[in-house]
Amino acid sequence: MDFPPLAAWSRTRLGHLRPVLTPRRVNALIVIGLIGLQAAVSLSAPKWARLLGGPLPAAAESEGEDEGLATPTPASRSAEDAERRINVQLFFTASDRAGLVTEQRAVAYHPDLSRQLKTVLAELVRGSNTGLAGPLDAETRVLEVFVSSDGCAYVDLSREAARPRGGGSQLELMSVYAVVDTLTVNFPAVRRVQILIDDRPVDSLAGHADLTRPLLPDLTLLAPTVLASTGTPASGTPAGP
Repeated sequence: MDFPPLAAWSRTRLGHLRPVLTPRRVNALIVIGLIGLQAAVSLSAPKWARLLGGPLPAAAESEGEDEGLATPTPASRSAEDAERRINVQLFFTASDRAGLVTEQRAVAYHPDLSRQLKTVLAELVRGSNTGLAGPLDAETRVLEVFVSSDGCAYVDLSREAARPRGGGSQLELMSVYAVVDTLTVNFPAVRRVQILIDDRPVDSLAGHADLTRPLLPDLTLLAPTVLASTGTPASGTPAGP
């Protein structure tokens, strides 16, 4: 075996000789490495061509599993929400007994709480389906509803809500708490209700019930027969199974 001349070797600490990597020797090693890499690529090219040319197994399998299953889009989710309904308890008054009487109603569902409350109050204004008396003037409009972070719902009603309706302080009290109890009983996120008229705070609807502060629910105003037969009304639950 031929060895390179002694000048091409260097000594290690232990006195052993090792070859010195000269520029010519480094270039030779790089050329040899490139030739080996080219050969490996050439030999494996047919295999990679078959893999890249065919469908990926995971993709093909996923297509088979997803066939016939449409991914929900924002439009389809909106359509589902539009069809969904929830059951709520609306508070009305009865001509044959004192106090508030509840009536169950299925209303459209809205994922936005403010819109949901506005929808429920619009149903309250629309009136009873069983002959009970509405708590507000039928021409009242729900202008806006806003819920603060501490659970206070600010309900802005049109000026028709303050029209005199007769009946004195008791009827006015029922009108106010029909709104307050409808929101607080059905929606746990609402703890208090502040009623506004035409975007302005008011002292009262017709000079009796105090509206200068947010009001807590008052279920003692329920008619005695309702308390005896049904207990506390259930909160807003999904309609149907």
